[in-house]
Amino acid sequence: EKEQYLFLPENEWFCSKVVVTTPEGDVILFPCYRWLSRGEIVELRGGKADNSQSTCLYNTFRMIVCVSSCLTIRWIVYAEGVPHINNTTEVSALPSEVKFSFSKMSEFIYTKAAAIAELKLKCLVNSTEQWKDLEMMKTVFWKNRTPISEYVSEHWKEDDFFGSQFLNGTNPNVIQRCTTLPPNFPVTDKMVQPFLKDGSSLATEMKEGNIFLCDYKRLEGVPTRVVNGKPLPLTAALCLFYKNPEDKLLPIAIQLEQQPSQQNPIFLPSDSEHDWLLAKIFVRNADFSEFQISYHLLGTHLLAEAFTMATFRSLPIMHPLHKLLIPHFRYTLQINLLARKRLISPDGPLANGAMGLKGLKELLKRAQSEITYSSLCLPENIVARGLESIPNFYYREDGLKLWNIINSFVKGMVEHFYSSDSEVSRDSELQDWIHEIFIHGFLGNGKSGIPKRFDKVEEVVKFITMIIFTVSAQHCALNMGQFDYGGWVPNNPLLLRKAPPTTKGSSSMNTILEVLPNISTTVNNMASTWLLSKRYSDTIPLGTYPDQHFDEAVPMQMIKQFQAELSYLSRSIIKRNAILTLPYNYLNPAEMENSVSI
Repeated sequence: EKEQYLFLPENEWFCSKVVVTTPEGDVILFPCYRWLSRGEIVELRGGKADNSQSTCLYNTFRMIVCVSSCLTIRWIVYAEGVPHINNTTEVSALPSEVKFSFSKMSEFIYTKAAAIAELKLKCLVNSTEQWKDLEMMKTVFWKNRTPISEYVSEHWKEDDFFGSQFLNGTNPNVIQRCTTLPPNFPVTDKMVQPFLKDGSSLATEMKEGNIFLCDYKRLEGVPTRVVNGKPLPLTAALCLFYKNPEDKLLPIAIQLEQQPSQQNPIFLPSDSEHDWLLAKIFVRNADFSEFQISYHLLGTHLLAEAFTMATFRSLPIMHPLHKLLIPHFRYTLQINLLARKRLISPDGPLANGAMGLKGLKELLKRAQSEITYSSLCLPENIVARGLESIPNFYYREDGLKLWNIINSFVKGMVEHFYSSDSEVSRDSELQDWIHEIFIHGFLGNGKSGIPKRFDKVEEVVKFITMIIFTVSAQHCALNMGQFDYGGWVPNNPLLLRKAPPTTKGSSSMNTILEVLPNISTTVNNMASTWLLSKRYSDTIPLGTYPDQHFDEAVPMQMIKQFQAELSYLSRSIIKRNAILTLPYNYLNPAEMENSVSI
């Protein structure tokens, strides 16, 4: 218990751990890692993880810990059909242990303020004018540039770069191998034969596994914001790709709406330069919308919040899975609360994109209804989309290696604490935990394949692997390239101002400038992506555990082995990237945050 010192005002103290040496010479670790306030009694258990629930006294202590967490961390419905969230609406109401550090919060505020200050000095933040030419955009953010964002601004019009982004850009989640054209995408041999190798056909190339598709059908009918009396466009586009003999992934046909008609032509690389470029811009806008809402916000942030909430509420601090998982939930509750207050609030940049808050929640609901367990497990996801052999797919290459390293680590840890399937079945806290995730994270959707309970050790291993991969690797892959690929806004536009073309041959560069966001929307979007992509000084990389939750020799050795394998993978990625024109570093463990914290 922390006592008041003389008459000084109250201030919280942070206790990392207490180490006790017994008269017999045994050293016992009591992890704490929490803030202490005057008058609050904090009870600690020894550092050895325990899931036995063996004694009445021990069970009473565990129950008190979980009940206390349930009272301070409570579920609330965010929107119909969307994972439930923490009911806290102000950062000050969050438990101190889950808040940003002082350095993190200060740096977070400074980064945003510095970005906005630079834009204000350029008198751009509130400008509703249209860009007069694309070169003007290059004068924005003269300090805040990256080698990749510079490359994007120079090469964004090129077809091979356009195609490469669907594998190694911010959203490698949509593209899949195409073996049969959708009936609503009537691409013919005559249309695309000029872009295939000599003498080939669409059917032949599909059979050989060289045709790929991005279909944004989930966007069809999503309500958009009304501006100047007209709804903003959001196209449910279809884009067909061809992997040519040089292993380049090239777009060969684009249809901007789901239902084919004379007013919905199929655009081709042989069309006029501006027609083709405009069609690709609409595809990039569709991809941005799916990426930010379905895969980034829902697939990492909201799921991470559900995992975090369930862990605090159901697994007491001495439970081995609490100890294993808690480093991967650092800052998650606060960053999500801030996101709801600043990014997806009625005045936030995402809610002021194409969809608005109503459309955003509708897309979240649609995406949530389609989430499956296998889609969250990268090895199964890659096979389901037919992407096992497509070349130059660094997200797949690095991601599968990471998945296997994480899985091996989790397998060793889980099997150390659960020696049999019966121990898994009997662990009531574990069963409460997965039930909370199933009900609140996946809304009790049995069709998703998410388990309701665990009966086997291997089931626990797979689920924990998925969680750690999602909150570290998957989030990093989607988040950290946002400025690289979206800092040049024509490549990843938050919104488009005019409807897609209904005929060919009528587009010009002025048409493109009229379609792209105005100056204010552009520069504010650039500032947001810079803030969200920044690596902060108190980042804790994957596999780094500065807080000592485990005290046993075997888990400590497993952590060392985990770190060694991650270090080896990091070195191999650096070596590979050294020879790439466009390096892929988003799944480099040394650069990857342990948790969803930005």
